[in-house]
Amino acid sequence: MTTLVTGSIAYDTIMVFPDRFRNHLLADQLHILNVCFLTPEMRREFGGTAGNIGYNLKLLGESALIMATVGEDGAPYLERLRRLGLATDLVKQIAGHFTAQAFITTDLDDNQITAFHPGAMNYAHQNRVTRELGADLAIIAPDGKEGMLQHARECAEQGMRVMFDPGQGLPMFSGEELNRFIELADYVAVNDYEGKLLEERIGRRLDEIAQRVDAVIYTQGAKGSLIIADGRRHEIPCVKAEAVVDPTGCGDAYRAGLLYGIAHGWDWPSTGKLGSLMGAIKVASRGAQNHAPARDDIEARYQRAFGYSPWK
Repeated sequence: MTTLVTGSIAYDTIMVFPDRFRNHLLADQLHILNVCFLTPEMRREFGGTAGNIGYNLKLLGESALIMATVGEDGAPYLERLRRLGLATDLVKQIAGHFTAQAFITTDLDDNQITAFHPGAMNYAHQNRVTRELGADLAIIAPDGKEGMLQHARECAEQGMRVMFDPGQGLPMFSGEELNRFIELADYVAVNDYEGKLLEERIGRRLDEIAQRVDAVIYTQGAKGSLIIADGRRHEIPCVKAEAVVDPTGCGDAYRAGLLYGIAHGWDWPSTGKLGSLMGAIKVASRGAQNHAPARDDIEARYQRAFGYSPWK
């Protein structure tokens, strides 16, 4: 089965400030803030929701169509996708713009100051979902606002099963727009903060939303996750990670596990457990796309964690 992954492609520039922001910010002078943080350590990572989800699906041996936009500086990312064996036919390059990118400065207390430039992401609506793509399942992940609305509508029109993953883009949408996404979706995936915000925006609890879709998936970090489907609540345990290094991209890794399980007709507990495992594998590496377990290793780790293998 082919899965369509719509969302962002982004570069993450991560800098480490070897001190604490609070030592350099004067509470009574914030109205005239003018500071410079020296960051001797810096790295550039490949990220973005579509890139991350596609990467994790590839680790699982799944066929993924990444639909996204990049800017004139997108060549290194496109080259990486091709090297990984991921098609770039649906990644549109936008002239005169940069690829979406986040500039993140972290201090010794793990506080972060982030500047995000959406760039080419704002032109996601220039990509169109058509029947010719041959996809049966799609995810609408955080992207340009107009693009997310359009792609959800187009996927539903083509008869694809749709997972709505608003992520950090949720605040962009009104209650009416979020209700429209839910009408078009078969599955809704949110973390604990997004779930509370979604409930507030549309005036319905997650249990009520679950009555309108096939499943609501609610992740809770180290507390595990919850899948509400078919009138039942499936508690998904958190998999113990080999190390807790960097949470960036863990949600995308989890969603790749969900998409894989759905595509292969697994039951919800097995599907959620794969998502949990993929998140645990990711958190042990820096960056969103530097973990690289073999497909057989993923299955072996699933067997060790849960005592069975859905692949058999």
